[in-house]
Amino acid sequence: MNKKINSFLILILCCNLSILAQSNEGDGPFSQLIIRGVTLINGNGAPPMGPVDIEVVNNRIKSIKVVGYPGVAIKDSDRPQLKGGGKELNCEGMYLLPGFVDMHGHIGGKAQGAEPDYVFKLWMAHGITTVREPSGRGVDFTLDLKRKSAKNEIVAPRILAYTGFGQGSDATISTPEMAREWVRNNAKKGADGIKLFGAPPEIMTAALDENKKLGLRSACHHAQLNVARWNVLHSARAGLTSMEHWYGLPEALFEDRTVQDYPLDYNYNNEQDRFEEAGKLWQQAAKPYSEHWNKVMDELISLDFTLDPTFNIYEASRDLQRARRAEWHEDYTLPSLWDFYQPSKISHGSYWHYWGTEQEVAWKENYKLWMTFINEYKNRGGRVTTGSDSGFIFQLYGFAYIREMELLREAGFHPLEIIRSATLNGAEALGMDDQIGTVTVGKLADFVIVSENPLENLKVLYGTGAIKLTEDNEVVRVGGVKYTIKDGIIYDAKALLREVKQMVDAEKKRLNYQIKQPGIQE
Repeated sequence: MNKKINSFLILILCCNLSILAQSNEGDGPFSQLIIRGVTLINGNGAPPMGPVDIEVVNNRIKSIKVVGYPGVAIKDSDRPQLKGGGKELNCEGMYLLPGFVDMHGHIGGKAQGAEPDYVFKLWMAHGITTVREPSGRGVDFTLDLKRKSAKNEIVAPRILAYTGFGQGSDATISTPEMAREWVRNNAKKGADGIKLFGAPPEIMTAALDENKKLGLRSACHHAQLNVARWNVLHSARAGLTSMEHWYGLPEALFEDRTVQDYPLDYNYNNEQDRFEEAGKLWQQAAKPYSEHWNKVMDELISLDFTLDPTFNIYEASRDLQRARRAEWHEDYTLPSLWDFYQPSKISHGSYWHYWGTEQEVAWKENYKLWMTFINEYKNRGGRVTTGSDSGFIFQLYGFAYIREMELLREAGFHPLEIIRSATLNGAEALGMDDQIGTVTVGKLADFVIVSENPLENLKVLYGTGAIKLTEDNEVVRVGGVKYTIKDGIIYDAKALLREVKQMVDAEKKRLNYQIKQPGIQE
């Protein structure tokens, strides 16, 4: 057999085995599910309310009933009654939120050695019940997982597939008609949208126009290779529905230049060049609240344009030691993923060729300016969502999503605005707010239940919980998501994390592997 064909068949077999090996845990679904005595944080910006009983019938919320007052005993006569074959979940003293939406979730990667089962369980353990994958290993791979998740054959969030523009094409897309044809074929395959990285203006115009005609949504990472002629404002005017990260936004805010101030020895393929200079970009844009800054913001809002900042994925740029020493790496980061993160001239995002104080200081200033825009965008009625982009730059699936919430808080969001960003805003951006995003009668039963109040301390949403000193002077861990409920099926979030740890422990044992910090010898 031809060696290339043989290798391909082995790869396909391995992928299939990894998918088939995914466990089918979870309790349910049930004809009736009643969640008792919980405090509701609804995702629409409303303050907490409780205790309430939430009744679910056949994966649809049937009723949300206030059953008492804080500190007052609940009367059983006021509560919805359990019927035969139903399930009752006592959550008195706990908090319930809508399932989280990760607007930028890659389902692992070959280079990282991260397979779907590992990624999905980390996501579900952190309350993420819906994920938009903005380009991955191919539309067929993603759609297969999407179908399995929709049938709850695997433990996985609901998946929306946004195919990377041009992926699967036999030739480089070089004409507007080729762009339109690719977009039509992508829709026929069942994709939910497209993810663009930039292209010549005529190609971008055609692709976005055709996608809009088909009623699909879109995302774009405006890469530096095309952004000089086509920035975020051009995309939004052409029909793009959301942007990823922040590339293309400072360029739309330029007043005294048309390209960023690249050093003359810059090379885009040098990852340190790329990320170091990106850290200086916001300082080249119009000043906050200036006339041009306001004009760009107001036009994007008028176009109902969504910003998905993914603050967390660049955080190592401003504090490398913090990101690589995050406490969850030892237990939950696979050896292959840890290796991928290390300084490299090849691996994407492993740009620590000689990263130091000067680069971090520039990135800290970058964040101030970037966060100012995002917070004001929200304040003026613009839609901001929560996305993680994990699997790169020391950011781990699930954990990084919670870190994104913390960074939205740093940007100026009220905790209730953060929850709305992570739930209702994501649902709206996906065109699914009639199904998910808030705890509302008629919507799907997607919930996050946690024993501590996440509004007081977002850290209680981390799988590792938050550190607390008790009145007895004992140091304890509190929080961590207790239950993730997706499609009315109850998952023990902590059990999912234990399974991930077992995967990581087994791989470390197989390889006789120990996580070490870069450059440190025995």
